[in-house]
Amino acid sequence: MRYYISFPDTALLADAGPFAFRSRGAEGLADELRHALRTDALFERWRATQDDPDAVDPALGATDPQADVDAGQRDLQVEMVVRTRLPGALLRERLRLLAGAHWRLNDVKSD
Repeated sequence: MRYYISFPDTALLADAGPFAFRSRGAEGLADELRHALRTDALFERWRATQDDPDAVDPALGATDPQADVDAGQRDLQVEMVVRTRLPGALLRERLRLLAGAHWRLNDVKSD
């Protein structure tokens, strides 16, 4: 699937919480999201903060080693095209951890 995502104001990402994107530019954000989709590192960091980490469903940590993210920047806004086989719910959860509510899903298309 291809997901078309935008971040209207990257300055707001600093308020997204303890797992927030560190980058503010398009390429850095793309790299961080790509890593969050291809590996379970973000999931493991989040799981370690839960009251009972062993009770967390391991399916939430699914990865897509072939996931890819392309990004471009216009003024303060970053636009991305995310290609992944992960379910949309997992992509949304990873984006929630990385960006809080400071992102928008603009479109979804099948490859």
